[in-house]
Amino acid sequence: MQNKGLIKVFAILFGLVSLYQLSFTFLANKVESDAVDYAVTKGADNNARQKAVLEGKYIDSVANKDIINLGIAKYTYNDVRDKEMNLGLDLKGGINAILQVSVKEVLKSLSNDSKNESFNNALAAADKRQKSSNANYLDLFFEEFENIAGTTKLSDPSIFGTKALSDKISFDEANVTVKETLQNEIDSSIGTAFEVLRSRIDKFGVTQPNIQRIGNSGRIQIELPGAKDIERVTKLITSKAELQFWGVYTNAEVQNFFFAANAKVADLLKDTSVLETEKDSLKKDDIDNLLGEDSDSTKVQKNLFTYLFPNVAQSQNQLSSVVAQARVLDTATVNDLLSKKEVKALLPSELRYAKFLWNYKSNKGTDGTELIELYAIKGNRNDKPTIEGDVILDAGQVFDQLNKPEVSMTMNSSGTKQWAKMTADNVGNFVAVVLDDYVYTAPSVNLAITGGRTSISGGTMTVAEAEDISTVLKAGKLPAAARIIQAEVVGPSLGQESIDASISSFGLAILLVLIWMILYYGKAGLYADIALVVNILFIFGILASFNAVLTLPGIAGIILTIGMSVDANVIIFERIKEGLFKKKGLKQSVEEGFSIKGALSAIIDANITTLLTGIILYIFGTGPIKGFALTLMIGIATSLFTAVFITRLLIDRSVNKGSNLTFNTSVSKGWFQNISVEFLKKRKIAYIISGAIIVAGIVSIFSIGLKQGVDFKGGRSYVVRFEQSMNATEVASNLKEAFGTAPEVKTYGDDNQLKITTVYKIDEEGQEVDEQVQNALYTGLKSYLGTTTYNDFKPGFEKEGAGVMSYMKVEPTIADDIKTSALYAVFGSLLIVFLYILLRFRKVSFSIGAVVAVFHDVLIVLGVFSITYSFMPFDMEIGQSFIAAILTVVGYSLNDTVVIFDRIREFTGTHPNWKYSEVVDKALSSTLGRTINTSLTTLLVMLAIFTFGGDSIKGFMFALIVGVAVGTYSSLFVATPIMFDTSKKEEKITSSYTK
Repeated sequence: MQNKGLIKVFAILFGLVSLYQLSFTFLANKVESDAVDYAVTKGADNNARQKAVLEGKYIDSVANKDIINLGIAKYTYNDVRDKEMNLGLDLKGGINAILQVSVKEVLKSLSNDSKNESFNNALAAADKRQKSSNANYLDLFFEEFENIAGTTKLSDPSIFGTKALSDKISFDEANVTVKETLQNEIDSSIGTAFEVLRSRIDKFGVTQPNIQRIGNSGRIQIELPGAKDIERVTKLITSKAELQFWGVYTNAEVQNFFFAANAKVADLLKDTSVLETEKDSLKKDDIDNLLGEDSDSTKVQKNLFTYLFPNVAQSQNQLSSVVAQARVLDTATVNDLLSKKEVKALLPSELRYAKFLWNYKSNKGTDGTELIELYAIKGNRNDKPTIEGDVILDAGQVFDQLNKPEVSMTMNSSGTKQWAKMTADNVGNFVAVVLDDYVYTAPSVNLAITGGRTSISGGTMTVAEAEDISTVLKAGKLPAAARIIQAEVVGPSLGQESIDASISSFGLAILLVLIWMILYYGKAGLYADIALVVNILFIFGILASFNAVLTLPGIAGIILTIGMSVDANVIIFERIKEGLFKKKGLKQSVEEGFSIKGALSAIIDANITTLLTGIILYIFGTGPIKGFALTLMIGIATSLFTAVFITRLLIDRSVNKGSNLTFNTSVSKGWFQNISVEFLKKRKIAYIISGAIIVAGIVSIFSIGLKQGVDFKGGRSYVVRFEQSMNATEVASNLKEAFGTAPEVKTYGDDNQLKITTVYKIDEEGQEVDEQVQNALYTGLKSYLGTTTYNDFKPGFEKEGAGVMSYMKVEPTIADDIKTSALYAVFGSLLIVFLYILLRFRKVSFSIGAVVAVFHDVLIVLGVFSITYSFMPFDMEIGQSFIAAILTVVGYSLNDTVVIFDRIREFTGTHPNWKYSEVVDKALSSTLGRTINTSLTTLLVMLAIFTFGGDSIKGFMFALIVGVAVGTYSSLFVATPIMFDTSKKEEKITSSYTK
């Protein structure tokens, strides 16, 4: 081998750089471990929120202190943290969310909230279509407007032909050009939203946050690994930051209306005819909420005060800006009742434009119930506040005279004048500060405020809340509402368990491979093991260098590359053994084994096909799938280098020293030698077996179906842990009451852990809907939760007892997009591989054989999942991770097939006098040792991960195990026989064409 010295230098330097990069991860972990120990020592035993705060304080205290001094450079914890290898949500916990910026809201804003009937009807129709379409919202709106509007144009003065847009849209301009202008304005709004969100997240303090736009879809992906306060994060990224100042009615001014409304609601709830007329507009669960759990009205007569508790003022001293209170669970019902036309008709003329808004925060009542306060805002005909947030110059968290946190705001000159006038006009009355339709404070005004400064404060406001409010105000207002359409939340407890399980399974898998290689190849196997360890070091070093994110599927990708690294050495060693068997010298056999004519051609072809699969996965995948693809691609490159060069260096060194390498041991000597199997004669039996299995699978798929995951069908999925063993059927029955229909409930890992999947209210929009569903889940499970409070039940923070360990939400629209991308990924990879094999082997029959075998493997894996998902003790959902597993199976199957095809091509050239059937059989027999050896090694590794890995990866690993087993079989009994049969037909067609 030439350039040995250069390769040695490169390998040593690369190894040192990898160790250097990984050292930052170890140092950061040490500081974070100290922070956890500090929090445990100082915090209360069962207060995870307090411990998280203490951890943060410890980290902040050491953030800028030097923790390593190399003489030529010093590093603080912040420096080290920026260079550490990042862990994904499934290992570290946190939140991954995709936000949809409301294009509809941008259009309404650009039209100055047009009341044009055609415009609003087109928006409504576009809303409806988008729920079942992957098309761009603007395109849907444009199509609907063209169908509805007749001769009316988008440039009409009542729509977009406004004064504000006069420099961009001229009167009577064609719809097509107006659409282009609108697209530019929408792109600008989405860009603004991206910058606002990035500014907010940068101030949040999470390690290595990730935020990126997803094409031109108006979607923004945000990943915050390590975030524990999920509720706080959610508010931060969805808050529109629409700050408003309003006058407020007192409880005395509103109470008479409440009494009249109470009587009217009692009549409505008695009058079933009213409810019947509204059944078309109300969902069944909304009516159930109105009527209460008991439909027999003779038992309990419902009225408004069943849900709302008015704050009655019997004297001047009892005047308050708080007009009522309600249970948090009843807020949706109260909103619905107060918005009824029969109830609104009771408002006196002076209250005609009153708006009822809730406090931003609940508080506990005397009986422990979560209560929230209601305010009556002095609205107006145009629904415009007296002062808006665009007058705020600066905002920051400070402490008041009682050392309580608040938000101090400074206004510009215009705002100063408006604020002075508003406070002067309301001396003796109340003024509300409203942020995103929630009241943060509504104090009484004692005198006019002329200095241009004011504050937002609340009796229970925390420092974190005050910091977040000032952050969103300083970062700016979102140009349109952004709602979470897909979210994945993993609690830190589950993340730590995944880390522990991954380390143990990863260690066991490597140990099994190392032992097997020594057992099978002896001293040569030891050299392969050294190369394998160096390979692992290189992979982790590269991941750390590029701040790549390591996920559970990513670890599976590393394990797969370990198998491929072993495979490369197995191919080389088997070729060397062939040379030795033919009485060639050791040196010549080694030279031929590592040459292009020997093993290198097959190794390169096999790795390229897998690399192509990784590229497709990376292009079409998201989140953990990208992580899997990235580690797979990195692993292929490092495996090729270590297997070919590092192993060669060690073997050459041993050969030059005169060592007698035999490439086997007393145990493995003679294995898979002198094998001569007539595979082609058995192909019809193989076709029948494969056909029967595939037909059974297809019948099962069309009759039983496949269990689609939330990311493919939409819905919400919760992993909930309890302090006792649970009966899934019983829980599903109890939750039917809370959700209207029974959710899917299945044991997830241990018998005290359940996975609960529901589509309850998944078609309804709004952040409050997520809270309502979570509340309903808590209510339905309350009898099993013991003393666990709702706050402790929510996802996030370390869980000492029962609670939500992880959570996923996917809206139906994005679920369709995910499914479409997955199909593109599968068929795209098959097309690219087909073309590559055609290019390399120059015969269509080789491509057909490989692709048919891949379809065979995929159909069998799908069939196995369809037949077994109902009784397997782990999740077997068809989702993004399953698609990653399928594409990995495709890559592995092709790897096997290409190695065999390469040997067939070689034998065709070296044995021109043999019959083609003999060439094929001999080629298959000669590679049988490598095929079985590699498959067994890979299966051992995967079984170790499947057995000892985390619950969330078992379905993924099961698909890989089935796929590897089937892929090994298909490369021998499907791909090659199909290639043989089609090549005979190809020859007949060619010969007849020649004649």
